[in-house]
Amino acid sequence: MLTPLARAVPRRVGPAALTVAGLLLGLGAALAIGMGLHWLAVGLWLLNRVFDGLDGTVARLRGRQTDFGGYIDLLADFTVYAAIPIGVAANASSPAAWIAVAVLLATFYVNAISWSFLSAVLARRGQDGTADSRRTTLAMPRGLVEGAETVVFFTLILAFPQWAIGLCWLMAAAVTISVLQRLAWAQRAL
Repeated sequence: MLTPLARAVPRRVGPAALTVAGLLLGLGAALAIGMGLHWLAVGLWLLNRVFDGLDGTVARLRGRQTDFGGYIDLLADFTVYAAIPIGVAANASSPAAWIAVAVLLATFYVNAISWSFLSAVLARRGQDGTADSRRTTLAMPRGLVEGAETVVFFTLILAFPQWAIGLCWLMAAAVTISVLQRLAWAQRAL
């Protein structure tokens, strides 16, 4: 879907520059929501997501896909995934919001180890946990909450800050289901 846009990116702009631009846009979204500018936050978040997809597409089109590029892309993603909920809690400025965000971030943490460890084991074994591993740096078993679901949840959280606490709890529950799905997969496969 991003291929036409990726072809329009000037040759002097490399994939890493797009990753950094995406990171800055995502941090801008976190800052904007923290300041109560929710529609600006939504716009910056959605631009972050475009840049997140664009960096890999540009890398693949130019034959510049590297493990290091995948690594910095993942670091940028997780930095933004942590910053946005913190911005949401700062904007809400209530103990209930901070608790919901803390639980959400805790589920992100557990989820990250659930798939990253499995990815490492699969790589060591020369196996594949996904149908499309050639397009990404990591192979991992699928879960209920992945990239598209995160885009939807975060967009809703940013667009409707009055629902943020409930949406954080809902997303935390869905991420927990993802962890349990991977645990079940690991019990069968390992």
